[in-house]
Amino acid sequence: MAHIQLKNISKTFGNHTALSNLNLDIADGEFFVLLGETGAGKTTTLRMVAGLEKPTEGQVFIDGVDVADWGAAERDVALVLQQYSLYPRYTVRQNLEFPLKPKIRRLPEAEIKDRIARAARTLRIEHLLDRKTDRLSGGEMQRVSIGRAIVRKPRVFLMDEPLSALDAKLREALRTELKNLQMQLGATFLFVTHDQIEAMSMGDKVGVLNHGRIVQMGTPHEIYNNPRDTYVASFVGSPPMNLIDGRLVNDRAVMAPMNFELPLSGGTRTGGATDGRPLVFGIRPEDVYLESGAPVEAQVHDVENHGVEKIVTLRVGDTMLRATVPARTAVAIEQPVRFAWNPDKVVLFDKGSGVSLRHAG
Repeated sequence: MAHIQLKNISKTFGNHTALSNLNLDIADGEFFVLLGETGAGKTTTLRMVAGLEKPTEGQVFIDGVDVADWGAAERDVALVLQQYSLYPRYTVRQNLEFPLKPKIRRLPEAEIKDRIARAARTLRIEHLLDRKTDRLSGGEMQRVSIGRAIVRKPRVFLMDEPLSALDAKLREALRTELKNLQMQLGATFLFVTHDQIEAMSMGDKVGVLNHGRIVQMGTPHEIYNNPRDTYVASFVGSPPMNLIDGRLVNDRAVMAPMNFELPLSGGTRTGGATDGRPLVFGIRPEDVYLESGAPVEAQVHDVENHGVEKIVTLRVGDTMLRATVPARTAVAIEQPVRFAWNPDKVVLFDKGSGVSLRHAG
């Protein structure tokens, strides 16, 4: 398998800068997810590793070797895309055989059979082997295209939004399968997505990409609980983190413009959080509680029922914030309620730069 490093990579297309001074380190055997919105530079990064794009500046290393002059074939990477690149008139078996029968180094028949049987068993497509691919469903086609990558036994698997064309139930099933597959193979996966649930549930490490730069890299837990800035805080998490403008006054959070106050814990205070400085207070919806006798009154603005829980949007003056509450909680729109937050879970961001005070410095 392979250890991948991108060092100071920049890529421009005409006057558009797709990537800017990008550094990435993907450990051997790691499931690394690159998460970002459309246009953030995710696919360009993937194509750099694949050898389909050359960096304007910077270097790409695979296992410590600079692969700048290596073509895609020499890099020994497998690409799985959102659009299934299968041959429609071929059967599934013929599609899986295809990458194993190049003119130059054709594998022995027995080896080909063995690899196809193993991939088909792993992906549960044995019953489809003799079916033409134009007769398959979207999920089956995506399994076959993943199978085509597996049979090659590449050093690196590169996956560009491979699940985004599938329906929600199938996406969920394939997320689990892909993660299990990566662990079985012990392979290095670079998986690109704009879907933060995919990133959080599959990645060993996640890199959040914004406008061609990595804004934060870490485990899903680190990125969720300790976002580096307000962009990461609002992008990761569903529903996203509440971000409310305010100031610190005597160790209490005072929100503008309604001036509602909530306590902060000593642990939340970090260097530089001086009284009166404009801040943004971040709190996850699951850390906002509705309870009678809580310090702040709000109106229920909206209720979304998600089965096990409800997501309640609260309105305090012009400020909106969300609370995730148990499904049994009885709430109605425009009902007055009282709420509090868990003071240990509040993240303070600088209002000007958007950077978390924990990361500043």
